Amino acid sequence: MTRALIILAGKSDRDKCHRWIDQAPVNTRLEFKAPRRSLDQNSLLWARLTEIAEQVEWYGAKLSAEDWKDVMSASLRKARVVPGIDPGTYVPLGMRTSDMTKEEMGALLDLIEAFGAQHSVTFHDGVSTDKLTDNAGRAA
Repeated sequence: MTRALIILAGKSDRDKCHRWIDQAPVNTRLEFKAPRRSLDQNSLLWARLTEIAEQVEWYGAKLSAEDWKDVMSASLRKARVVPGIDPGTYVPLGMRTSDMTKEEMGALLDLIEAFGAQHSVTFHDGVSTDKLTDNAGRAA
């Protein structure tokens, strides 16, 4: 086996992991990650970003929802910015949302709601981030 992914959903998954660990060769890498963002969180993220893109002018320009994702993610993660390859360009680092945990995505959605409130954005979906919960009932 060169690469495998298991989501620990039950005892049989844990048992399989124990067998694989017992059989793994020396220097095998093992990585544990918290659960990723939920589909509900992802849907709400893009709804919120679209509303902001439609309603907010940023330093004289209208940004796309994708641009706003970068702005919000950079703010949440306190992203570093480095010079790009082309003169006069800059690249923010650490922007990916696809690997965010439920907790990180919840924090990003809270940040977006706070930004929206500061800029008089009306969110039309009627969902607030405190209504998104994980299976244990905790805020996602």
